[in-house]
Amino acid sequence: MSRLRRRRLLLAGAGAAVAAAVLRPSVSGAPHDGYFSALARALRRSERPTDATTPVMVIDRDRLLNNIGQVMALKSPERPLRLVAKSLPSLPLLDLIAQRADTQRQMVFNLPYLLQTATERPTSELLMGKPLPAGAAAAFYQRFKGGGFTPARQLQWLVDTPERLAEYQQLARGLGQPLRVNLEIDVGLHRGGFASQEALAQALRMLRAEPLLEFAGMMGYDAHVTRVPDLPGVRRAAESHAKQVYADYKARALAALPAAAQQAHSLTWNAAGSPTFHLYSGQTAANEVAVGSAFVMPTEFDMPHLAACQPACFIATPVLKSGYFQLPAGVEWAGSALKLWDRNLRHGVFIHGGQWPADPVSPAGLAANSQYGLSPNQQVMVGSGQQQLQVGDTVFFRPHKSEAMLQQFGDLVIVAGGEVVDHWPVMPPAP
Repeated sequence: MSRLRRRRLLLAGAGAAVAAAVLRPSVSGAPHDGYFSALARALRRSERPTDATTPVMVIDRDRLLNNIGQVMALKSPERPLRLVAKSLPSLPLLDLIAQRADTQRQMVFNLPYLLQTATERPTSELLMGKPLPAGAAAAFYQRFKGGGFTPARQLQWLVDTPERLAEYQQLARGLGQPLRVNLEIDVGLHRGGFASQEALAQALRMLRAEPLLEFAGMMGYDAHVTRVPDLPGVRRAAESHAKQVYADYKARALAALPAAAQQAHSLTWNAAGSPTFHLYSGQTAANEVAVGSAFVMPTEFDMPHLAACQPACFIATPVLKSGYFQLPAGVEWAGSALKLWDRNLRHGVFIHGGQWPADPVSPAGLAANSQYGLSPNQQVMVGSGQQQLQVGDTVFFRPHKSEAMLQQFGDLVIVAGGEVVDHWPVMPPAP
């Protein structure tokens, strides 16, 4: 072999070694910081041993109160707040926010929540957040036992098509009592609701002719506004379109229903959600905004306008096993090779439960292992070992959503001032 060729091979080898060193993942990970260390200690000191020995959903009440203040500061003072129950599915949780936000307005989404709220919180003013089949509405009137809640005054059924309105008309006639009806309008999300002037006009004619159907207002959900690509002018155009459609449909309704026009200011013109409530001022057609997840801040609500809000809900689960991480027999060799390359795969901890739609947040540097796979029973999390986790220690996850997640772990564990101060029951899981 020529000297020149040897030199080229040596240089190529040296270059490959340098590249490997540069590309090799650096070691990461650290123990819990002060905040999560305090949360873990609070769970261990709890009067309920299960708070530290089973997966639980933790609500940081101090952060929750901060978030309530931040939302109220962002919200136009001219726009009352309606709480979205599906994202906050616990009556004590809703009670605290309602008290601080000075509102009795809630948006509920299914028959079980409607029955429970009407029965146990009879001062609530309820708007359905999705159009239920008329059969579900009939079931409410069959099962509701009465009390302080008056459906004819405190409940609005959401209707999205002329056909569904006709079903509610038949229900009202069968019951022999009036039903308050709120019309869902499509302001650009294209998930449903009145999307044409012709369909809206048909519904308005039915409302004008039927004395047992009372027009209560409109609901236009615009979550797409902050989800569309952030290209020049695109989001602003989506926002403008949503507000213009709302204003146009509202004007048409008031023109067609003279009785409603006389009390337009007292009707429910609902809009927004956690992504968009800050966009509604006193100049918009909507006169109230809905907010839910922003109060507890799961990961999907990390948005610029909510930057001052703090994550306030965490899954906490104990470590069941901790030690040197190995892939199963038959592929152990592959695991050994991977660990030589990436030192962040050397240590494994098996936790109680897992496979949640959530991200590990503490201790830092933990991740699921794609080769080992996921498990809802004993999820393995891998790291460098710098996390210093032992059996019985706690791993914290931050859920992607609060909706459908807060009910999965039994009572919410409420922490404030570094201690577990309460346990709040949750509503039963329901679609």
